[in-house]
Amino acid sequence: MSGRLGGVIAAVPTPVTASGEPDTERFVRHARWALESGCDALNVLGTTGEANSFSADQRRAVMTAAATGLDRQRLMVGTGTPDLATTIALTRHAPELGFAGALVLPPYYYKGVSDDGLFAWFERLVEGTADAAIDIYLYNFPQMTGIRFSPELARRLKTAFPERMAGAKDSLGDLAYAAELAKIDGFAVFPSSETALGKAKADGYAGCISATVSVTAPLVAAYWREPTNAALAEKVAQARASISAQPLIPAVKYLVAQLHGDPAFERVLPPHLPLTQEQKSALSGLERAAA
Repeated sequence: MSGRLGGVIAAVPTPVTASGEPDTERFVRHARWALESGCDALNVLGTTGEANSFSADQRRAVMTAAATGLDRQRLMVGTGTPDLATTIALTRHAPELGFAGALVLPPYYYKGVSDDGLFAWFERLVEGTADAAIDIYLYNFPQMTGIRFSPELARRLKTAFPERMAGAKDSLGDLAYAAELAKIDGFAVFPSSETALGKAKADGYAGCISATVSVTAPLVAAYWREPTNAALAEKVAQARASISAQPLIPAVKYLVAQLHGDPAFERVLPPHLPLTQEQKSALSGLERAAA
């Protein structure tokens, strides 16, 4: 694999048209803002990007727009779906477009599956993409998937496929768990909250992959450079708490709309709903305060 991803990674939203199609022009516009505002890389089509509300063809359209309009070596893309065939197809498409990494959810329909079953699934994914190799990052988000990647499974996958299993994003929110994953040699771990950056050196994190960084990129980039700066740490924590106190995806999209002065960025896909006026008022001016 080429140079691997690290640092401040924004999980960017996917703007949509009034009919619910990906609005790729606005998508690229905001993605460029995030990269120019201090992000080291971007996570495209993750949870914040509403990936699992799009069809495979719609996801390919977003991937193509990202690869055409952005620095592809600074892009990680979500390719995980419940079925293996679609996951293989999307994961194969990512290196064809030049993406640097694929963030892969476990097969999230069936619950209570064993580590052996998950290993077999990822083994087939690696085999199915062997001639289109790309770094694979495990996406641990048990609140959504009902499946937790055990540190033992992560270590087993890294040992079996050392050139392919590059690391993990952890949205569990348990830093003790994330620190345990980070002990795996050569395994880059990204907590989902930028507040963890102050512990990155001590715990071995490679950076963060965060939804709220899509709004607070300049602030969080400064904190990544100065992780012992207490004033920056407080501002980062306050911004994160304020945004995540509201429904997260609609909140991020609302603030992105404020950043660009373009209400069309606010559109979300069902089952999400736009913020109420009261919720918007609670976020008033935050996009400027976090810059």
